[in-house]
Amino acid sequence: MSDSGITAINDKVKQESAFIAPLRAELEKVIIGQRYLLDRLMIGLLANGHLLLEGVPGLAKTLAVKTLAAAIHTDFQRIQFTPDLLPADLVGTQVYNPKTGDFGTRKGPVFANLILADEINRAPAKVQSALLEAMQERQVTIGHETFPLPDPFLVLATQNPIEQEGTYPLPEAQVDRFMLKLVIDYPTRDEERRILDANARTQVTMLTQAVTEPTAILSARKVIDHIYVDDKIKDYILSIVFATRDPNAAKLPALQRQIRYGASPRATLYLTIAARAHAFLQGRGYVTPQDVKSIAPDVLRHRIIPSFEAEAEEITADTLVTTLLNELPVP
Repeated sequence: MSDSGITAINDKVKQESAFIAPLRAELEKVIIGQRYLLDRLMIGLLANGHLLLEGVPGLAKTLAVKTLAAAIHTDFQRIQFTPDLLPADLVGTQVYNPKTGDFGTRKGPVFANLILADEINRAPAKVQSALLEAMQERQVTIGHETFPLPDPFLVLATQNPIEQEGTYPLPEAQVDRFMLKLVIDYPTRDEERRILDANARTQVTMLTQAVTEPTAILSARKVIDHIYVDDKIKDYILSIVFATRDPNAAKLPALQRQIRYGASPRATLYLTIAARAHAFLQGRGYVTPQDVKSIAPDVLRHRIIPSFEAEAEEITADTLVTTLLNELPVP
C-alpha cells in the first residue's frame, strides 16, 4: 500500500475513533485501575469478538461489563449461570396458546446486543453449549424457526478459576468461540487504596452515562477492516500460530513435548482482527509487530493445550505463549 493510502486510513481512524476517549473516561469513573481489562473489553467490542474473563471473585469483572453496557446506548442482558439453568432459559422456547391452538415463540434473554454470561462455568455443559450457535452464527433456532440476533451482538462471559468448588470446565468447542480470554489479576496497592477511598461506604452510587451509540461501533468496525496489515506482519502471525502446532519446524524443540494441541486457524483470523482493533485503539491505520505481541497472549492462552509433561512441571499456556513470542524472530 502506498504512503498516501496509509495516510488516508490514519485520518479515517482518527475520525472514527473519536468516541474512544469519552468511552474510556466513562469506564474509568467506575472501574479504578484495570487498564488492561478495559482496553481488552473495547478491543472485543471493536473486533466483533466474544470475551471470556477469568479471575477470582471480587475483581470487578461483572461490574466492568455492566459499566461498558451502560456507557453504550444499547440493549443489555445479564444471565446468571447456575446449575439448574436450562437451555430454554437462555435462548427462549415455544409456548402453546390455547386460544388459537398454535405455538408462539417466547424469545430468551440472549436477544440483546450485550450479553453478560455471569459465572458461565457454574452451569452444566448442556446450557453452556446452548450459546454455541448464538456466538458463532449470530442466530438462534427455536423449534423450527431461526431468528437472527441483533447487531452488534457480543457475549462477555465471566468465570471463576476451574479448580474452585462447584464449577464445570467449559467444552473446548465453546472456549474456541471466544476471541479473547482475559486473566484478571489483583489490583496494585495504590489502585486498591483508591478503590478503598471511593467505595468504602454502605451506599455507593455509580451512575454511568451513555456516551456513544451502537452505530459508532459498527462504523468503527468498517474502518478496522481496512487497517493495513503488511505481508511481513501476516507472515509473523502465521509463524506464531504454526509454531504452536509444530515447534520443531519453528526451531523450538523444547516446546515440542510441552504442547499437546496447538491453535486452530480461528486463532490466525482472530489474532489479525484483534491486532487491527489494537492499532485502532492507538489511533493508527496500520498494524505493528507490537500490536500482535500485545494481543497474542489473550488470543492464544485458551487455544494451546499443554502436554501432561508441561502440566507436571507447572508450565501453563501463558508460559508457552511467552516463550514463543520471545524466541520467534520479529519483523
